[in-house]
Amino acid sequence: MFKHVLVTAVTLASLFAVQPAEAAGPGGFARGLKTAPAFSYISEKRRTAAPFAHVMFCAQNPNECVARGGASEVSLSPFADKQLRAVNASVNRSIRPINDRTDQGDVWQVNVKAGDCEDFALTKRDHLIAMGWSPKTLRIAVTKTPTGEGHAVLVVKTDRGDLVLDNRTNAIKSWKDTDLRWLMIQSGDNPRVWYEL
Repeated sequence: MFKHVLVTAVTLASLFAVQPAEAAGPGGFARGLKTAPAFSYISEKRRTAAPFAHVMFCAQNPNECVARGGASEVSLSPFADKQLRAVNASVNRSIRPINDRTDQGDVWQVNVKAGDCEDFALTKRDHLIAMGWSPKTLRIAVTKTPTGEGHAVLVVKTDRGDLVLDNRTNAIKSWKDTDLRWLMIQSGDNPRVWYEL
């Protein structure tokens, strides 16, 4: 009987000794798991003055610039991803690209037939809000293209990082995977507040 108890105790001890080794670190159960991708989010710096054209846009379209509640990040389900891609492509197709007249300066507009980059971004934002997306997840950013041209895009904060909707392409990319130099972005909490990048 004593021998049987000793064998059982040794067997149990060896089982307990092996389990932590299997569960710990890269040599254990984690060996078969893939490394989770690192998602990237824009890091805001200090508060800055909003672009003057955006201030004028808010004065003429106050409902577009109201601070609203809602989630600050969207879960990018297959359905949400499909909506995002559809809005990006349809707005890119529906607005004829044309620069603002130099005698009028920069004019920001929403839901136009012809316009420049910020008009595309504002229209995409408006369409997504109409589909039920939280305004807090949809921010306009001011950037520069590789040629040094000023450019605006819509940035969508998702559980897969900050994604960019750009009128120059139907491809939706992480903000870090674009060719843009980032200058400033709207606050998610208040569209009238802007931050340096």
